[in-house]
Amino acid sequence: MIEDLPQDIRAGLDEARRRSQKRTSRLRVQAGDDLWRVLRQWPGGFALDAAQVSHLRGLVDLYDGSRHLMQCLIVASAVEEGELICLVKSATPVTDRAPLDFVRDESAPVGYLPRA
Repeated sequence: MIEDLPQDIRAGLDEARRRSQKRTSRLRVQAGDDLWRVLRQWPGGFALDAAQVSHLRGLVDLYDGSRHLMQCLIVASAVEEGELICLVKSATPVTDRAPLDFVRDESAPVGYLPRA
């Protein structure tokens, strides 16, 4: 149905959609000192505004506002319809604790109280 509209109206609708996506998304990608807003995300990838970045590859950090969510390894990126489509090979969640190399017992005490 959108194909039946005149070209200028389609361009205006696409621009309004991009502006709306920029406002609603809190997700951001950081590579080095550069920071870009994520327009949309799906399992295995995300899209950035192609006007801001034309090519991106390698290890990047994904943030939700100021909260660090994960580190992503981008293996391919291509520009499609004004968006830079980034395909992610691996996404490692960031935790605030070091990983354990043993199984923690559920009934183990959390701390010890001193003897009085």
